[in-house]
Amino acid sequence: MALEVWTSVLSLTGVALGGGLTALSQRVTQRSAERAEERRLRVATGEARRAEQLQAIKEFIACAQEAERAAYGRPDSWGDDDDWRASAGAAMTTLWVAERHLVLLCHPNLHASVHAYGRALNQAVWREIGDTEVNEHLEEHKAAFMTAARASLSAPSGQAP
Repeated sequence: MALEVWTSVLSLTGVALGGGLTALSQRVTQRSAERAEERRLRVATGEARRAEQLQAIKEFIACAQEAERAAYGRPDSWGDDDDWRASAGAAMTTLWVAERHLVLLCHPNLHASVHAYGRALNQAVWREIGDTEVNEHLEEHKAAFMTAARASLSAPSGQAP
């Protein structure tokens, strides 16, 4: 009879040990799958964020080009062309909205250069640059913005360029 009891106890111990190992294995597998899903989600979010930043930078560049076109097309005598004033004002409004998008979406290291470029464009459009040529006035600010934008886009997600 003692042998039957020991056989039953060992059998029950084997079942309990097997069940425990199976539960542990399932738990480890589940945690591994959860971590992989979190990594995948983090990468997807980073890619989506980068695409959104790239789109905002492209939009700002297009608006900057429109403002630059307005600066080059400004009539010599101030106030004679109401159509130009309206289109230049609209171009500058669109530029400042695009600048705010960059401030919201991109890394703070980009903020100073985008704001400086926007101010330089504003000065060029409204001829607050004296006798300086438009392209000469904008060159440094445009280059600084492009460098900062490139650095912002090439930095790993969530890190400073």
